[in-house]
Amino acid sequence: MNENIRPPAVAGMFYTGEPELLASEIAVMLAQARPVEAAQFVPKALIVPHAGHIYSGPIAASAYALLAPAAKTIRRVVMFGPAHRVAVEGLALPAAESFATPLGLVSLDLDAMRAAQALPQVSVSAAAHATEHSLEVQLPFLQGVLDEFSLVPFVVGHTRGHEVAEVIDLLWGGPETLIVISSDLSHYLPYASAREKDQATTASILRLAPLTEFEQACGALPINGLIEVAQQRGLTPTLLDLRNSGDTAGDRARVVGYASFAFQEHGHVVH
Repeated sequence: MNENIRPPAVAGMFYTGEPELLASEIAVMLAQARPVEAAQFVPKALIVPHAGHIYSGPIAASAYALLAPAAKTIRRVVMFGPAHRVAVEGLALPAAESFATPLGLVSLDLDAMRAAQALPQVSVSAAAHATEHSLEVQLPFLQGVLDEFSLVPFVVGHTRGHEVAEVIDLLWGGPETLIVISSDLSHYLPYASAREKDQATTASILRLAPLTEFEQACGALPINGLIEVAQQRGLTPTLLDLRNSGDTAGDRARVVGYASFAFQEHGHVVH
């Protein structure tokens, strides 16, 4: 594959690798997404989980389904996911010009990437992105619900929430820009313990209180970056779904927690 294209790394593992089946599965999850009475708006930002689609896909779909009214408006997605495979200092952009999934290519916003590199905490690392799943698993949902869009993908490593907030603020844009934070919640606790911990984490996010430990969420740093910006810009978070792998496709002895949130920028209401 062209060296300027980051190929899919987890197709066939975290989600279906066959294009027609993947498109069908995404469409079904979006159609079956739980409606939330309080979420009759187009979000400015989302927090969504990043496990295999069989585990967390329905929870993520509850957030992505809200984007349908803005399918032609959203033209850029700025995405932040935690580093799972490669140690990263600060935030890492890819060296590629596009990301591939079984559903096709997603172009990267090279101008926005260059702008972000003016910040000292932002670097370029092909290795950080090569096998990272936290961003990739989101792309088929975006391809399923949006029309044409470009991507600005960051792998978040050793940094602070404030440094993530600076990047979010720089690339905030207008209604054409969507911010996506990719994060699971608790990891490998018994079902009842996970529910208790995840409910507390969810309550923190809903009151825009920064998370204090990675045991709450593997994406605690990007979540905290979004929380800081949400405080400054007056965004309102809404919980869309809170479940874990014991509710979807796993046993209940050791579960992973998943939640999806939508953040409303007031003034952008679905009529």
